[in-house]
Amino acid sequence: MTTTERIEREQGTGPDAGRSPVAVPGTRATGCPFDPAPEISRAHREEPITRATLWDGSSCWLVTRHQDVREVLGDPRFSADATRPGFPFLTAGARQFATGSPSFIRQDDPEHARLRRMLTADFMVKKMEAMRPEVQRIADELLDRMTEGRHAADLVAEFALPLPSLVICLLLGVPYDDHEFFQKHSSVLLNLRSTPEQVQSAQEELQDFLSRLAESKRREPDNGIVSRLVARGELDNAAIASMGRLLLVAGHETTANMTALSTLTLLRNPDQLARLRAEPTLIKGAVEELLRYLTIVHNGLPRIADEDVTIGGRTIRAGEGVLCALNTANRDEEIFPGGAALDVGRDARRHVAFGFGVHQCLGQPLARVELQIALETLLRRLPGLRLGIPFEDIPFRHDMGIYGVHALPVAW
Repeated sequence: MTTTERIEREQGTGPDAGRSPVAVPGTRATGCPFDPAPEISRAHREEPITRATLWDGSSCWLVTRHQDVREVLGDPRFSADATRPGFPFLTAGARQFATGSPSFIRQDDPEHARLRRMLTADFMVKKMEAMRPEVQRIADELLDRMTEGRHAADLVAEFALPLPSLVICLLLGVPYDDHEFFQKHSSVLLNLRSTPEQVQSAQEELQDFLSRLAESKRREPDNGIVSRLVARGELDNAAIASMGRLLLVAGHETTANMTALSTLTLLRNPDQLARLRAEPTLIKGAVEELLRYLTIVHNGLPRIADEDVTIGGRTIRAGEGVLCALNTANRDEEIFPGGAALDVGRDARRHVAFGFGVHQCLGQPLARVELQIALETLLRRLPGLRLGIPFEDIPFRHDMGIYGVHALPVAW
């Protein structure tokens, strides 16, 4: 809390005088599991830029409108550098995750741009589109195994998780035989209940694994991203491992949870599911709408102001942290009329599910290809797909930084 903020709070003269700060992270468990946390939605309606209280009693700004979120994320005066005093963290474990051997997404330009450029060609739209036959093959093989001689399965364990895991391993040049190892440690890194010690241990083990992998690529190169980073000769094994860790964790956790949660959402919206089955050409737009509607990066993107900046009529002082609530931005009625409802025919291309600005998700072309293929294949091959347990018994990931479900029992 800044000196100015403290004086205003004590005197009751600040912009939020008489209003209790919003506690973050919020939880969807107290409302509809597909909607933003009720307290975040209420802030969006009543005071779109307001104060929020974090786990350690510190405070930051909470920005909830679409226009304001884009302004913050697109303004270079807001830093993504998690090492700066005042940077907002959702938990103690999240602080360790962001500051212990940080990746380039927690750096600013020009260093951020320099490192990101090393990966840009690997995730270009044209290259990802060329991977469609391979992704389709993997999806079909997984469904073949899942459905052989059975009429029920856990969609997360047998389809939604292995599909992006196999693809990102293929791209990176990481042996898929080690998938249980990195999935286990990824889960620790993203769990909101993980202690700093648990996060540090998981980081170190993944870092060591990927450093040894990078060294092995120096002796036996292949066509994977890790090998190409080694061949550039600009980074040591530790730096390559940090980049690989980011891609490995993000490359399977996000798409896996979007696939499972999207499937569940469609099953709970039978009119939208029927429309999508009847008009399969809608699949690309439907994926954008599901990304908007669900927004699995549900606790906001953190930034810190480098200097005083006015956003939406509020002055955010230098050194003050900001959380950009992507989920309420994606439900903003000014941009998406009727945004609280799912509409697979909606033009949702202005959503911010992948962030915005120079730090916008590098892997979004890959995520789109995977989601489009996963959902189209599921709907086409399993016309009788239905929930295998009552909706009330589904274990949602309220404890995780990336939202979704821990398991999704289905039948067909």
